[in-house]
Amino acid sequence: MSEDFLMLLDEFEKEKGISRNVLIEALETALVSAYKKNYGARHNVRVEINRLNGGMNVYIQKTVVAEVEDPLTQISLAEAKAINPIYEEEDIVEEETVPQTFGRIAAQTARQVVTQRIREAERGIIYNEFISKENDIITGIVQRVEKRNVMVDIGKTEAILTPQEQAPTEMYKNGQRVKVYVVEVQNTTKGPQITISRTHPGLVRRLFELEVPEIQNGTVEIKSIAREAGSRTKIAVLSSDPNVDPIGACVGPKGARVQKIVDELKGEKIDIIKYSENVPEYVSAALAPAKALSARADEESKICSVTVAGHQLSLAIGKEGQNARLAAKLTGWKIDIIKSEGDEAEKDEA
Repeated sequence: MSEDFLMLLDEFEKEKGISRNVLIEALETALVSAYKKNYGARHNVRVEINRLNGGMNVYIQKTVVAEVEDPLTQISLAEAKAINPIYEEEDIVEEETVPQTFGRIAAQTARQVVTQRIREAERGIIYNEFISKENDIITGIVQRVEKRNVMVDIGKTEAILTPQEQAPTEMYKNGQRVKVYVVEVQNTTKGPQITISRTHPGLVRRLFELEVPEIQNGTVEIKSIAREAGSRTKIAVLSSDPNVDPIGACVGPKGARVQKIVDELKGEKIDIIKYSENVPEYVSAALAPAKALSARADEESKICSVTVAGHQLSLAIGKEGQNARLAAKLTGWKIDIIKSEGDEAEKDEA
């Protein structure tokens, strides 16, 4: 050990945010283990590193006893008093030792400990940075595409956008900037594991929160979201101010606000629905762009029957049942779509 080594630790403290004392204490503990491994596990050892000049001292600790049974860990009372008359039985006597080959072992151990602590500190810094971004949007840069996995540089680390978290209509290329939703941040033995997504409904929620001031200040609240990524999203909103139209606030002047979100989602259709505690009214609105003639809710079965004109039936159901499916998911109600009596009897269920 030397003053140069302490200066190196000071540099690590500035660059990595790891306290020099933390590193030295970890090094002292590691050197004790290294000594025992090299000279025998039965030794009781204390290693002390001078915080001022980097000097290292190794002490063998022995217990004072009346009769010595283990010379490696015990010292007789007579021998102890010869060292210092104040010693009594059960006291600990420390004898400094200078093992010939320990300098090399110490250097190797120092490198390993410092490297490990730096790695742990860097992992901790990354985890602390991204745990605060959980359930939020971050911008990353596509580094490469491996098979179907997209590797995204999100700052101090890389995250994997798996096929399950990719919108089926989107393509990714190297260098592309992409907004992703941070689903979860886990601190694993291999470092922070950050799950990102382009399909999570939370992505749409945060985009609206960032784009619509009325949502930011709490005037407009997002009550529910149903999404089939890359195709269509339905979002239910409610205003706490009767003078503020929640749908108009989300759409924005000349549709500017919602258009920005649609562009970010690469053309995904977005239906903005006004939330209502009145179930028939809410379910009818959720079937937009179709227009309902009437609706009736059965609280016991949790089924809402909605009647539509014949020419609106296919619109209410949607391609492959998507519109009705999303409406049911948005409202939490099972929906029966019925053609009006003036048309041929026909019924669809979602």
